[in-house]
Amino acid sequence: MPILVRDYTWQQTEREVYVSLPLKGAKALGSDVLCTEEYLKVNFPPFLFEAVLFAPIDDSKSSAKIGNGIIVFTLHKKEPSMWDTLAMSNVQKETMQRIRENAVTRTQEKAKEDADAKAVKKRENEKYSLEVMMKIDEAERKRIEDVKEEERKKATEELEKWKEQQRKEEEQKRTRREEKKKQERNKLCANTSNPCPRAERSSNVIFKLNEKVLPSTRATGCIKIQFTPRVFPTALRESRMAEEDQWLHQQAEARRAINVDDLELQDLKEEEKNPEWLKDKGNQLFAAGDYLAAINAFNLALRLNNKIPALYLNRSACHLKLRNLHKTIEDSSKALELLTPPVPANASGRVKAHVRRGAAFCELELYVEGLQDYEAALKIDSTNQNVNCDAEKIRQIIQSSSADPE
Repeated sequence: MPILVRDYTWQQTEREVYVSLPLKGAKALGSDVLCTEEYLKVNFPPFLFEAVLFAPIDDSKSSAKIGNGIIVFTLHKKEPSMWDTLAMSNVQKETMQRIRENAVTRTQEKAKEDADAKAVKKRENEKYSLEVMMKIDEAERKRIEDVKEEERKKATEELEKWKEQQRKEEEQKRTRREEKKKQERNKLCANTSNPCPRAERSSNVIFKLNEKVLPSTRATGCIKIQFTPRVFPTALRESRMAEEDQWLHQQAEARRAINVDDLELQDLKEEEKNPEWLKDKGNQLFAAGDYLAAINAFNLALRLNNKIPALYLNRSACHLKLRNLHKTIEDSSKALELLTPPVPANASGRVKAHVRRGAAFCELELYVEGLQDYEAALKIDSTNQNVNCDAEKIRQIIQSSSADPE
């Protein structure tokens, strides 16, 4: 049986009402406060206080403070006036029950409206964030396109200058050849028994020579050439000769490991039995946008030789274009297994494998795993600006997702 609280005090002005309600041990977490336009209720077991207010109030502006065993209400009146009493007396049970139900219904509706408004605001914020990211990406793409266009114009200008220089050099060579021929003709005319006049340059003059004039013999000489036995031009203090030799040995063995024992493979044409030819064919199909045909070419090459890392690496690019994300991860991982030991010769391949596997992880919303692959690529090539920008975007996505409330 609840204990009804009646020893409250209240004060008022024309616009506000102040109610002080003593509740022994009252706390904010354990108190159930309900306030509507015409009804006020506080439930702090075993204490209960409820009142049908003398006049309507603005519940959106009203407030309650709980602490030190007391609850203080600040109620804003809808219309300025002076009340005779705080609560109406002699309210029938049916009326009180109806007022309670209306108050609960109004509170539930208000809570639902607040939740809907919060959800709408959250969606608007997400939409705004997406639009901002799209604008940033568009600006970045435009910047890259502008840089490419500028580089293309620069390359075109350099090519035109080179062609002009070549044309001038060819013209100079042709002029020298004509002058040399002219001198030889004059010399031959002077040496024959019937010499030609110097001023005569007729095309009807025919020289009949019994001997063929040969150029003079070139002087002999000796050119000393020194060869270095090393394959990679790495400084000796930074040399990783053992790893480099191991990498070259693995590549040589991989090229020799061709499997044609399969009956289906024996019926192939001679060039189709060459994994390198199939790799080039797959690259051409990839450039033409025929990703499925490119995958078929790489599959056949891998059946012939599954030790070449470039085949797995190129096939992972095709799977990424077709959004076969799990297959992209598998091929990139297999390529990284074969790209060992890590040497400068395979650094580019390792960067591509990490980036493609990281992109597939991000498409699967596994941003932490994707960021690890991008950071591994940056450890190999820290100057790659595209990889650095993508890694920074992934970090921002991870931070924003961790900052969102549950």
